[in-house]
Amino acid sequence: MSQPLRFGVFLAPYHADDESPTLQIRRDLELADQLDALGFDELWVGEHHSASYETIASPEIFIAAAAERTRSIRLGTGVVSLPYHHPLMVADRITQLDHQTRGRVIFGVGPGQLPSDAYMLGIDASTQRRRMLESLEVLIPLLRGETVTRKTDWFEVREARVQLGPYTHPMVEMAVAAAVSPSGPRAAGINGIGMLSMAATSGEGFDMLPAHWEVCESMAAQHDQSVDRRNWRLVAPMHLAESREQAQADMEYGLLKLVRYFERLGNAALPYGRSLDAAIEQWTEHGLTLLGRAVIGTPDDAVEQIRSLQKRSQGFGTFLLLAHDCADPEKTAKSYDLFARYVIPELRAANRGRQESLDWFNANSERVVGDLRTAIGKAIEEHEAERSESGGGVAWGDTRDLLVGDD
Repeated sequence: MSQPLRFGVFLAPYHADDESPTLQIRRDLELADQLDALGFDELWVGEHHSASYETIASPEIFIAAAAERTRSIRLGTGVVSLPYHHPLMVADRITQLDHQTRGRVIFGVGPGQLPSDAYMLGIDASTQRRRMLESLEVLIPLLRGETVTRKTDWFEVREARVQLGPYTHPMVEMAVAAAVSPSGPRAAGINGIGMLSMAATSGEGFDMLPAHWEVCESMAAQHDQSVDRRNWRLVAPMHLAESREQAQADMEYGLLKLVRYFERLGNAALPYGRSLDAAIEQWTEHGLTLLGRAVIGTPDDAVEQIRSLQKRSQGFGTFLLLAHDCADPEKTAKSYDLFARYVIPELRAANRGRQESLDWFNANSERVVGDLRTAIGKAIEEHEAERSESGGGVAWGDTRDLLVGDD
């Protein structure tokens, strides 16, 4: 692909339940500031209503606040669980955000992740993917400014329209969550929208990356839609430090808390759940549930994994770091800083021109420096000749062996 890879962060969030939730949300907003200042392209924010750790119930409210603190970073709903909401209400909120952010919002959608959320809402889990597709059939025309009438067994719209026209034309950018099933790729292709691969480095998710895109393209062709790899986003966890040893030591702060969270979500007693070293080995070598395999290491390790994702997928548009609290806030901030300083420029070849310039100078230094020495020597000779004629002035030593920027 000709355009450079984009980078962002996916914030579920995963916050331990032994700290102040107020301060955790404030830190999330500070993260938006930091990522914007570091030049990250996107920040995605999730919707969850139960199970303690994932504390943001309304990504739209968070995005509205983050948009006022930031300048250029795009802000995505990661994701709005469509079966939980009436589609007209969703379309209204997203259109308003499109205006408030001046086009910086990205509308991510999904069927809903936590079964406890659906249970509290009285929604049969077996209907969630069907409901998502039915909602999309109404949402997309509403976001385009069309009038829609539709009745299903869980919502009705009658001559419904969004009273605000879209800020982004023809409509706000959309993406649908995908994990290991074909549901996400099918929905992306049917509707001609982007795809958000949440389990890109899990064993099954990594293996299925080519099939996911193949299904997406196939469904798009069958429904007269078009899809673009530039609108495909892959998510994976990372924590970076100056050395692998330091990155692993940083995990003492919170990795076992995250492991125990997944245990309590019904993953039984994970065999590595009481040993930090075992948990690190599991996460980096095999993956931690659908979070996939993590990089806990250096910027070079991060570059290697992202390149493996590029090779396996045959190309995607944006890489998203999965946010977590496994290191303390200061070391987590440092990890993002290292990613921005070293990983992003390496994968974008941002320093190629600088390196080529220095390589050219090195290869041609004898000629280039020789010309410089000749010019300096001539200037010295002219000065000495003028000084000799005038019978005074300051003598000038021979400085031709000095490599200087100017004389």
